[in-house]
Amino acid sequence: MCGMKYAWLGCLLLGGLLSAGTQDSEFNVNSRYTVEAVVVAGDGWTATVASVGDRNEKISSGLGKEIAALIGEKLNPSVLDDLARRLRREFHARTVEHRVLRGKSPDYVQVVFDVKLRPTRFDVTVPKFLYNGKQGWSGAVDGTATVKNNGFTLGLVSDGDELAERYTGLVARYENTRLGSDNVHLRFQFETYHEQWNGNTDPLPALETHAVALASADTASVYRTRQNFEPEVTFVLAKPLTLSVGASFERFQDQSPDAATESANSLISTLRYHRRIEDSENQHDLDAGYNLRAATRLLGSDLVYARHRWEFRYMLTRGKSVVIDDATGGIITGRAPLFERFVLGNSSTLRGWNKYEIDPLGGNRMVHNTVEYRYGVFEIFYDSGAIWDRGDTAVLRHSIGAGLRQGLFSLAVAFPVRDGHIDPIFMVGMNY
Repeated sequence: MCGMKYAWLGCLLLGGLLSAGTQDSEFNVNSRYTVEAVVVAGDGWTATVASVGDRNEKISSGLGKEIAALIGEKLNPSVLDDLARRLRREFHARTVEHRVLRGKSPDYVQVVFDVKLRPTRFDVTVPKFLYNGKQGWSGAVDGTATVKNNGFTLGLVSDGDELAERYTGLVARYENTRLGSDNVHLRFQFETYHEQWNGNTDPLPALETHAVALASADTASVYRTRQNFEPEVTFVLAKPLTLSVGASFERFQDQSPDAATESANSLISTLRYHRRIEDSENQHDLDAGYNLRAATRLLGSDLVYARHRWEFRYMLTRGKSVVIDDATGGIITGRAPLFERFVLGNSSTLRGWNKYEIDPLGGNRMVHNTVEYRYGVFEIFYDSGAIWDRGDTAVLRHSIGAGLRQGLFSLAVAFPVRDGHIDPIFMVGMNY
């Protein structure tokens, strides 16, 4: 009996050693290989990460950094399992599987994540929801049904922040993110709005006193409704550079009930550049863009004008510290409708100023710059800018502010820099 007991103990010990040997062998085999590149493949798109600085716009920044961190490290199956689970949550995917392929050099491998999306999904987003102490609430909500590369969106919006007027209405949009290739995107958008005018711009009777100003500013009169249909195609010219071209067929009806409908049909084009550069301690993000809207008689437009807008943004990230410089400028030539005019003094420009106090009708010339510093959730900012009409003298204004920011959500108080009383503006919400 004693011999049998020792025999069983010996078998168990031998089995444990064999099992440990198998696990150690598997671990040793995996630890031999170094990750050369990572590929994330979805339905109709592929993102390859071959160096720490590589990113893809389809993957969030945080998860993209962790995927890029695999490059140059030893293969670790448990880390791959964790990243697969996180990719599945981020893309709301049906499954995410990973496999290992032979690399270009000995003892190097490529890791491939296969993202299998659900054939149909529905998402609800809130692209804008904010409160401004001078201009009240603004908000938008979108519901999007996605079928493979096709997105169908229906949204509601009431925005008193972006333009000289508050516009409330409906947005319907169709998007194809892969029109024959990953480098071509297609979008059709329809908008219909009812306009509400603040007391500073209400035409009965306040705006009647601005009739001369409207004429001298080459601006069409106010309107009570407007609709827009906008087809657009976007081409990825190179990894950091995209070009969008399309047309906008916009019509609007003046305030008087028997007024005729005017149109502002224009050709539109947008050139955008985005580049991210990383080193061992810093991350640099560069964004630049130019947008042109040119209304022409060739499209049957009642108004003829050109609206140019330039923007440049630089962001430096080092640990918890972020420094941002954001500059924009614009000019309008010809006779343009009010919704095309530039506005300063809202939740993103000259914060602390009231846009109706600066210019209730907006302007056809604009320059603006924001310098911002963030540390963790805390932020401070300094805004400066000017808005004016052709032939007028530009008046440069300044504002300062501080607040808290977590992701898209922000809470801030801003002060206009001027002689006299201090009249701060409180702002809270989120804005994409």
